[in-house]
Amino acid sequence: MLGREVEALLRSNTIEHLCSDQEVDIGDPAALREFVASNRDKAIDWIINCSGYTAVDRAEDEPQQAFRINAEGVRNIAQTVKALDARLIHISTDYVFAGDKNSEYLEEDPTCPIGVYAQSKLQGERYIQETLTRFFILRTAWLYGTSSTNFLRTMLSLFKERDTVRVVSDQFGCPTYAKDLAGVILHIIHSNADLYGVYHYTNAGNTNWYEFAREIYRQAKHTGLVNRSVYIVPIATKDYPTRARRPPYSCLSKEKIRDTFGVTIRSWQEALRECIEELKKDS
Repeated sequence: MLGREVEALLRSNTIEHLCSDQEVDIGDPAALREFVASNRDKAIDWIINCSGYTAVDRAEDEPQQAFRINAEGVRNIAQTVKALDARLIHISTDYVFAGDKNSEYLEEDPTCPIGVYAQSKLQGERYIQETLTRFFILRTAWLYGTSSTNFLRTMLSLFKERDTVRVVSDQFGCPTYAKDLAGVILHIIHSNADLYGVYHYTNAGNTNWYEFAREIYRQAKHTGLVNRSVYIVPIATKDYPTRARRPPYSCLSKEKIRDTFGVTIRSWQEALRECIEELKKDS
């Protein structure tokens, strides 16, 4: 989802680039070396890692696979970046925090992952910091877009199928439009920045899953993407048990990335509106 948005922006900005998907197994160092060797005629200045094992619940039963992609795979990429003397932009997650803070998380706040997925993502961050000095780790949250499986598309499907949809109301964070995150990635590249480190980025404002679902419904109804009445019911996390625990509060502060790079961060409602309009055009 994010990779597609990044590739589209690279293309529209006429930035020469190479893309890979599952044909390059990042868990296999030899596959990465072969990919680089097959493109040795091109000078690689940046590597953007949008890959990830993101099945949060399944990770509890597949820890080896989660760590293979989110930790060992990231270590392999970091080593590749180092060998090329390039720079890395890596995507991480709000889930590296326990969610027990009552205010927005800062980049320097102590991490405390509470599930296998979160643990694997944090280990990936650590491998980068052990291997490289020239890197950007961008922690994001609640990522959605026009492609792939995500909360927005799941809700839209449910709104077309069910009269009542139950959504958790006691987990707080901030939705992030993949297209906006891709724009920040390109902004960093265009800036040729050397202010390396960990940064947080989501759209502006905080909410919970229930209110996010209500706003999706309101905007989808307004654009005609949904044409029926649906009752959205708030429920507690305990009433919707999942294999993995989620942070109850994982809102991220964006002050550092805003102050450092001067990026404009629009509200999650405005970003959602654009995404829904894009989906309407394609429907």
